[in-house]
Amino acid sequence: MFRAAAILVLSVFAGPISADTLQTSAGTVQVTAMVTGLDAPWAIGLLPGGGTLVTERDGELLFVSQGKVKRIAGVPKVAANGQGGLLDISVARDFAQTREVFLTFSKPQRGRAGTAVAVARLSENGGRLDNVRIIFEAVPGGSTGRHFGSRVVEAQDGTLFVTIGDRGDRPSAQDRSNHMGTVIRINRDGTVPADNPFVGQAGIRPEIWSFGHRNPQGAGLDRQGRLWISEHGAQGGDEVNLIQPGRNYGWPVISYGVHYSGQKIGEGTSKPGMEQPEHYWDPSIAPSGLLVYSGKLWPEWRGDILAGSLKFDYISRLEGTPLREVEQIKGPETERVRDIVEAQDGAIWFISVGQGAIYRMTPK
Repeated sequence: MFRAAAILVLSVFAGPISADTLQTSAGTVQVTAMVTGLDAPWAIGLLPGGGTLVTERDGELLFVSQGKVKRIAGVPKVAANGQGGLLDISVARDFAQTREVFLTFSKPQRGRAGTAVAVARLSENGGRLDNVRIIFEAVPGGSTGRHFGSRVVEAQDGTLFVTIGDRGDRPSAQDRSNHMGTVIRINRDGTVPADNPFVGQAGIRPEIWSFGHRNPQGAGLDRQGRLWISEHGAQGGDEVNLIQPGRNYGWPVISYGVHYSGQKIGEGTSKPGMEQPEHYWDPSIAPSGLLVYSGKLWPEWRGDILAGSLKFDYISRLEGTPLREVEQIKGPETERVRDIVEAQDGAIWFISVGQGAIYRMTPK
């Protein structure tokens, strides 16, 4: 069930390796390459006290520390097909005591695959995952390699939010008898919190927190502990949503985009009982990775949302009410930004899939 340890190819390097500068609304920032030579990197997990975990979509989990890179053994087997594979990683708030991390991945399911969540303990030397438990598995899964989501965020109360795509089956996002096109909320042991909005309702999966989503690939908490997500629309209509329990976010009944054929989606852009996005992009930017910034290093960005663009190669900064994009942070390093996280010191770390690298952004 688990991948064996392997010798890491020498083409992966750990830094700081090189540095460049970008101009932003907050002045000149320094962008430092921290890891290069990665193959389809998907997510970053920053460890307290130093060290970085990196997922690669083909199923590799890397531990980077003090300029050295090693592959981590014990990673669950993944269905690396299309958009599926080893996806998100999140470091538990109590990692210093438990050494636990959370992973999302596309789990093989007898010719199909579904978004799954595992929790495991990282060994003291960072070389393997121990006590790996799969605590959630989306049902019924799907046969395509599309729209797995997938981010996992630990809420302030210790529960886990997980974003799940519609797997390319649009109507399923409105069908609460399955997990497709939802944000779910579970406890760290995989049980269902008693205060989830649909607990005890017949025919509805009790893990569901919200539904009507297409393919949410960014998620983060603000200072109030509220969950924000970014999700891919079709042709146009990428969204940022503030998630509230039990709400229907409309896909595929309402959307600000159109199908790739140019045909209209659903019933228009609004319908009673369905939530409006806080912001939408048209044309689509293919958003992936989202954080709500603390303001530690750039006070003028406090509370702003930063989201990566896979399509147009920049970091989007959004602010205000109504929420709007006010800046595009762009340079060679921002080629296909897949993940973006904030370090404890306020530095911004992000993945460039196009460069096969992880960068750290700090004031110049």
